[in-house]
Formats: sequence, C-alpha cells, structure tokens
Amino acid sequence: MAVYKVTVATGDMVEAGTNNSISITLVGSYGESRQTTVSFLFLPGKEKSLSVHCGQDLGPIVLIRLHKWRLFLEDAWFCKDVRVTAPNGTLYRFPCYQWLEGVTTVEVREGSGRTHPAPIHLCLPEVQLLTPPFFLGKKLVDDKLQILKEHRRQELAARQDAYRWKIFAQGWPRCLNVDSIFELDSNIQFSRIRANNFTGFLIFQGASHFLSGFLLRRSSWNSLDEMRTIFSRTQGRDIGECLVCCPLPFT
Repeated sequence: MAVYKVTVATGDMVEAGTNNSISITLVGSYGESRQTTVSFLFLPGKEKSLSVHCGQDLGPIVLIRLHKWRLFLEDAWFCKDVRVTAPNGTLYRFPCYQWLEGVTTVEVREGSGRTHPAPIHLCLPEVQLLTPPFFLGKKLVDDKLQILKEHRRQELAARQDAYRWKIFAQGWPRCLNVDSIFELDSNIQFSRIRANNFTGFLIFQGASHFLSGFLLRRSSWNSLDEMRTIFSRTQGRDIGECLVCCPLPFT
C-alpha cells in the first residue's frame, strides 16, 4: 500500500475559509486514488494535513481534483495551494489560488517548471546570459499523457466560453457578452477584497471630509493655504502638499 502525505492551504483573506465539505483525488500517471475527505472546516491562512492511502503506487502525480460539496448553506472557499509528498519523498506542488463555489470539482495541474540544461542569451543590456540551473514554464508539447491533453482542452473551452465578446454599439470597443458582472465567475470578477477596501476607504474619506467641514462648505475658498488646512487632516495629505501657491501675474 502506498501512502501519500497531503497538505491543503487556505488563502489568508478574511472570507477565504469555509465550512463546506472539501475532498481530494490524486491523479498519477499509473492511476488515481479514491476521493478522500480533507475536512469540513477551513480557516483563513491555515493548513490541513491528511494521508491518502492507495492500493498501489500512482507514479508521478500529474494533477489533483478538489471536490467541494455543501449540505445546506453555500460557503465559498479560496484554495491557496496543495502539496503532495509521495512515498519515495518526492514533493509535488499544485498552486490553485482560486475560489471554489457551489457543488463543484476543480482540476489543478502540477506546478513545477522544467529545468533548462544550457545557458540562454537574452537581448537585454543588463543581463546577457542566464546560467543553469533555472526553470521554465511547461508548454503544450510537454503533455505526453492523454489526461493532461484532455485537461488542457477542457480548460481552453472553459475560457472561450467565459470570455465571449459582443458589440455594445457601432464604433465602440467590444465588451464582454454578459448583462451584469455578477454573471461572471468569482475568479474573473474584480477582487472582492480590493472592492471592500475601496468601499471602506471611500467611507472613511467621506466621513473625514464631512467632519472637517469640506463637504458642508458652500462658499468659495479664501486661499490655497485654507485648502491645505482641510486636506492635511485626512489621508489626502499628499493632495494638499501638491497645492503650491505660485505668484500671480497681476499681484
């Protein structure tokens, strides 16, 4: 029996964790493991470790399948990466960095690069020669197994389906063929973390300008120094410092 050590890492964002069921399947060049439950509770920034028992050696691990299942309430999960240690000590890394929503299965390819055996000359003035060892990304021709070729085909089809364009109006740039951004997958939408940060910053700046009297002012400014006084009380201090009072030609 072959035993594989698996470590599953959750992203460190506030809402990255989940209480839904997460399980994993290891896929090697000689076969695949049974679906094994990882946990029902994932906390942001934390890792879960488990052992996957297989009846035989799976060979080099080429991809993994992450299965997300919910019983009642939906709770999206952001997977950072998965690390698998084979019985012979070989470490396989599977960078994920995406949201899993609903009842779904996501396949993640092994993420190590390939070593280039010889130096490479670059057309850069700073660097003319790269000496080994270093790593390059994998290419389509590197896929020898049929399961990897099928994975690439499905990935390409999914991207073609997600990124369809339409003509909004004649003469205008084309846009995505969706009626709302909420129709897009969470991994395509603008980061919810950054959106929350922008919203929070906007609320903070609005409150600061309100308390400083900026938003309630109805009369004209008396001088640029008065504007500097208002902006220096907020995070927009750089704006105030940019207001340089230059001599006027008629003074």
